[in-house]
Amino acid sequence: MKYKIIYTESYINKAKRFAKKHPELITQYEKTLKILENAPHHPSLRLHRLKGKLKDLYSISINISYRITLEFYFNDKEIVLVNVGHHDEVY
Repeated sequence: MKYKIIYTESYINKAKRFAKKHPELITQYEKTLKILENAPHHPSLRLHRLKGKLKDLYSISINISYRITLEFYFNDKEIVLVNVGHHDEVY
């Protein structure tokens, strides 16, 4: 069963800035979201819970340098995207 990905207005704005700044990553970004929707525990995403001030969020990898942070609701099969960007920017 697919998970429902929720795009907040805030996230959409962040994703637009990310795409404008990194057009070379758009294909990889889109592929990451497709995998997330169909198989959020896929090893290539490296899904993990964050710690500290971001302890309520999870993170997945677009590639070695870029991440998407998200809220994950396992019971409702919903994923709320929070931020996208370079590792150092989203953490």
